[in-house]
Amino acid sequence: MEALSHDFVLAGDGRSPLDVVRAALAPRYAVVPGGRPRTVRHTWLDTFDWRLHGAGLTLEHAAGSGFSEYTLTDADGERITAGTSRIRWPALASALPPGPLRARLEPVSWVRALMPVARAASTIRQWRVLNTDDKTIAWLTVNQPSPAGQDAAGLPPRLSVTAVRGYQAQTDKIIRCLAGTPGVAPAELSLRDSALAAIGRRPGDYTSKVDVHLTAEMPARAAMAAVLLRLLDTLEANVAGTVRDIDSEFLHDLRVSVRRTRSAIKLCGDALPAGLAEKFRDEFKWLGDVTTPVRDLDVYLLNYPAMAAGLESATPPELAPFAEHLARRRTLERRQLTRALRSARFAVLTDAWRGALSERAPARKGRTAARLAAERIRRAHRRVLRDGAAITADSPPESLHDLRKRCKELRYLLEFFASLHDPAIHRQAVRDLKGLQDCLGTYQDCQVQQHEIRMFATQMMQEQQVPVTALLAMGELAGQIARRERRARGEFGGRFADFASAANQQRFRALTTDAGR
Repeated sequence: MEALSHDFVLAGDGRSPLDVVRAALAPRYAVVPGGRPRTVRHTWLDTFDWRLHGAGLTLEHAAGSGFSEYTLTDADGERITAGTSRIRWPALASALPPGPLRARLEPVSWVRALMPVARAASTIRQWRVLNTDDKTIAWLTVNQPSPAGQDAAGLPPRLSVTAVRGYQAQTDKIIRCLAGTPGVAPAELSLRDSALAAIGRRPGDYTSKVDVHLTAEMPARAAMAAVLLRLLDTLEANVAGTVRDIDSEFLHDLRVSVRRTRSAIKLCGDALPAGLAEKFRDEFKWLGDVTTPVRDLDVYLLNYPAMAAGLESATPPELAPFAEHLARRRTLERRQLTRALRSARFAVLTDAWRGALSERAPARKGRTAARLAAERIRRAHRRVLRDGAAITADSPPESLHDLRKRCKELRYLLEFFASLHDPAIHRQAVRDLKGLQDCLGTYQDCQVQQHEIRMFATQMMQEQQVPVTALLAMGELAGQIARRERRARGEFGGRFADFASAANQQRFRALTTDAGR
């Protein structure tokens, strides 16, 4: 037999929840109070990009008179709980006390902070359901929630039915009675999702992906405007978190949006109104430049634990002055970044860009989105094949760096026009390209990092006396990075051969043929 729902919402028809329930269950069952009402404050937490939701997890903090508890629930309803003192959110999962709940959360949340996504306060009342023998056979819990926020819509009362051991069959009858009662409906949304809906949100409503839906026959201008507006939405969504320095990935997502925008302007700017790409090109370059230093330092600090753990001759404490220097530099650079994101120049850029992209295009026939996608992807793919095939063992590093840029441009084009492609072919083409990108990225990153470590060492010596052991440890890091660089350079030939294979070329032909129809 199909399991019966035991969570309901009660429609506001003027009757109290108790009157509704008593009318539904009379005369077979009596309903009597089961205790005093209590107030519970609910806070649901997730990362900004909904990593917990994506993993099928829900984290709730419930607090009331004399209690405070975190509950992590998985998709199967299994729960892990932990009591803790007050935590100031947003914060990393490491702010929670050590234990099973934190251990489950940390690999899912990664480097992203947990932050409140919805709040509600509930008045909870419990009643006992008695049979004709005056025995308690079930508990009814009525939850009257009030979502947080001045503009939040009201939430209806929620009713839960819980069987007493040994009375499941009678409880199922109670559930059937309630399910057939006017004004009582199965709860389609959880309390969290209802609280989110009340403030105009839903789980998973943010993604850094270019999830714009294009159609093959739409004008190329409209398609590029839709893509660029989606990128602008993502950029602006990450400004507040970047300024507040909630976690490092706000800046990362902001920068990716800027890079994608600059590539779109470069590769497809001719599909926009005349002069628009040229007008905004330099401003987005400025935005990319001012966000670079902090992100570069973030990458070092995020990788620092692994770098310190990988030392063989030196020890992690000997490398500590390097971490302190990175943190000081980041503090200085973040001031410049925050100033830029709060500047009139930035506000004018985003407002003017949105206004220009939102202007209605004249109704005339021209190049379609499918045609634009086919032309630009085909051109970018051919250039990657040509430039990659020209690289030999004697080629300078710059040739690999340039190829990396061309690969990134091809990747962005695939992202922009993904909705025009067969999903399976698109996924495999991106996977093949990513293998080549990872190799080229490692090679260039290693080259840049070796140069920067020398630069950091010079800065440290100029700013203060530095222990010789710290400089030696940094030298060991540079040596390890040089070895990774050589490995990446040695892997390039095989990675490029995989990308240039006949099967992958056939996939790209299918993509451009399909998009060009």
